[in-house]
Amino acid sequence: MISTIAVLLTCHNRRSKTLQCLHSLFGAQLPHTLKLKIFLVDDGCTDGTGYDVRETFPEIKVIQGNGSLFWAGGMRMAYEVAKKFKEFEGYLLLNDDVELKPDFFNRITETREYCTKKYGKGGLYSGSTMDKHSSQISYGGNLLINGIDSPAYRLLEPTNLPQPCHLANANILYVDKSVVDEIGFFDDHFTQSFADYDFSLRAFKAGFPVYLTPGVCGFCEDDHGNNWSSSKNLKKRIQYLKSPTGLAYKEYLYYGKRHFPEHVRRMHFKVWAKTLFPSLWRFKPKQVS
Repeated sequence: MISTIAVLLTCHNRRSKTLQCLHSLFGAQLPHTLKLKIFLVDDGCTDGTGYDVRETFPEIKVIQGNGSLFWAGGMRMAYEVAKKFKEFEGYLLLNDDVELKPDFFNRITETREYCTKKYGKGGLYSGSTMDKHSSQISYGGNLLINGIDSPAYRLLEPTNLPQPCHLANANILYVDKSVVDEIGFFDDHFTQSFADYDFSLRAFKAGFPVYLTPGVCGFCEDDHGNNWSSSKNLKKRIQYLKSPTGLAYKEYLYYGKRHFPEHVRRMHFKVWAKTLFPSLWRFKPKQVS
């Protein structure tokens, strides 16, 4: 039998990375029984990304955005278009700056088979990415280190076996259709950050397996940097606090109230402390919360 999955991406003005990602997808080792349909949102690109994708990969469905969707909004739009086809048994979410390893889907398949055998159902399977410059794992699966009711987490190192996790980065994320049928897709309260963490936590709490695949599935630079602004200008630091591409203050607290209500006051204090006293975090190791 032929299995069909939808691949969802969104892009905004990083033409070379988007094309590299798609070339790596088309160059991957995929089962002959697997059929892909790819949906890419061009969120107001002015660098010709959408045009070049149409010319290079005419089989891709390019959806025009308005330039203000951000990542989560673009992924929601791609999903809304894809789900109308009603033929997919799953969805593969990709960041357009990921370069996939040729065997990436074998690792997803291994995890899918493992979870189906263990739990009798599908779930979410996140693939780890490595930063080529540092050789460090950049994204993948994250474990809540103090239990499901506390926001502190750490990034898992991939092993040769699937590993359970709580928070899944959607840089490379396979989503079984049964998950979105039950809990929906990304919450529209999120524009950029936290959408994938919220989504994976909702799936976990609904009883679906959320797992990290074995090994490394691709390469992606860790572009988050410090999660605070080190600008000397307080006004700019407050703008960063409220920006959807910064600390996304309102969305962060919404995420906290939904999943970690007892910790919201501390989360509120922490982001304001990062804004008012950024030097306190300058020399701390990157972590959590």
